[in-house]
Amino acid sequence: MREYVIVTDSTVDLPESMVEGQGIPVLYLKYMMDGATYQDRKGLSPKEFFDRIRKGSMPTTSQVTPEQAKALFEPIIKEGKDILCIGFSSGLSGTLNSEQLAARELMENYPDSRIIVVDSLCACMGQGLLLLKVMEQKRQGKTLEEAAAWAEENKLHVCHNVTIDDLHHLHRGGRISKTTAVLGSMINIKPMIHMDNEGKLNVIGKERGRKKALHRIVDVMEEQMQGWENDIVFITHGDCPEDAAFVKQLIVEKYGISNVIIHDIGTVIGAHTGPGVVATFCMGNAR
Repeated sequence: MREYVIVTDSTVDLPESMVEGQGIPVLYLKYMMDGATYQDRKGLSPKEFFDRIRKGSMPTTSQVTPEQAKALFEPIIKEGKDILCIGFSSGLSGTLNSEQLAARELMENYPDSRIIVVDSLCACMGQGLLLLKVMEQKRQGKTLEEAAAWAEENKLHVCHNVTIDDLHHLHRGGRISKTTAVLGSMINIKPMIHMDNEGKLNVIGKERGRKKALHRIVDVMEEQMQGWENDIVFITHGDCPEDAAFVKQLIVEKYGISNVIIHDIGTVIGAHTGPGVVATFCMGNAR
């Protein structure tokens, strides 16, 4: 059995120790802000990034190109190793397509190689949660094909529960109308969002007030997690650590899960959510 390497995208938004620290090669997406281009998670600090947005800066993002994916993949192939890529949802970015194009070209040039690109249909720490579970499969001795099959079978069991603080960012991303954004902001409406089975973010409800919204992204986990043993739950946030800590406390008290990891949302994902986003990620029955 040939050795294989798991690779992923910067959009996993995990702490560096869980990705680069574990020897996982990463494809970095980029964002543009105030005339400069930065690598996701390698440019501005989360605080500086979101402060600029609060002051009116409007970042834009760019996907990984086939050439960038090929540049990461090819040295691994040249070492005689295969690749399992856990890619950013195709419902949100063309990055997955670039990875697939690079994989096909390299397998033509290196006929003995095998590259499997899994469309995670996940984002942020949901993609990160799937990545960690796949890494666990590899540690258990699963082959490339077995680990990829596990990812395909379980990726729709990764639940994303999100609340956005500012509706105007959803309007800018084409998720809601300008009228809805203006009226919702006037009456303090906080949208509830989830990742659907096509890997797209959809508004599925609303709460009036921040605290109710934060309680909601915890409460919905109860039904999702029925029958699943969650040994780890993730929380991400857009420069609102106090709110993330509040959500963690709710999870610990409500579900008795002690391994709850909080981490800043990445700059590429954060460019579309804006500051104040908070999300929970767990394994569950259905999204």
